[in-house]
Amino acid sequence: MRVLVVEDDFTSRKILQKILGPYGEVDIAVNGLEAVEAFSQSLDDDNRYDLICMDIMMPEMDGQAALKTIRAIERERGITPAQEAKVIMTTALDDPKNVVEAYYKGGATSYVPKPIDKHMLLHLLKNLGVIE
Repeated sequence: MRVLVVEDDFTSRKILQKILGPYGEVDIAVNGLEAVEAFSQSLDDDNRYDLICMDIMMPEMDGQAALKTIRAIERERGITPAQEAKVIMTTALDDPKNVVEAYYKGGATSYVPKPIDKHMLLHLLKNLGVIE
């Protein structure tokens, strides 16, 4: 599995890296701009990400805007919804509006609240078929 963790908070990045590392290669981006760049590069290299874990609130470009851009890039390149990268949005905000925006309007696969619960995240990834 190839994973992109997009998180501006160092501790959250390290936690996700530790949880996901045993399941595959984990790349890091610290904001939405870096995420879009890394995602585009992965398509150019024909080494796509299977999973993107992305924070909603970040500097430069937030997770909402990055997700919309990533989904637009997938459409431009002829990637069907069934072939899309799985995107799990993470946030410390207890804000239903942001979750609805990411999940229903942005094309997120799922949503996980912070602090990240390892067992909940791994259960979700199994349900999505990303890990066994």
